[in-house]
Amino acid sequence: MADLTQISEHMEIIGADGVHLGTVDHVEGNRIKMIKADSGSHGDHHHYISGGLVAAVEGNQVRLSGAGTDAALLEEEEDGGPLADRRS
Repeated sequence: MADLTQISEHMEIIGADGVHLGTVDHVEGNRIKMIKADSGSHGDHHHYISGGLVAAVEGNQVRLSGAGTDAALLEEEEDGGPLADRRS
């Protein structure tokens, strides 16, 4: 896992394949809180990405260890639960 203290507001979150996944709102503990606009089909609230998925922080980008489409499946709700268990 990369050093999450290097992550700052408005950095782009990309998959290992370079695909845009989201934009950083801020870091909460060991998770990245994404801005609401990047929260997919139910963008009325924030989604989170585990800090364990961060491979590197490079310039203004947070690069994840998995491809963007795979990482999107691992987004979490505020309570840490998976998105797959939530209804839009």
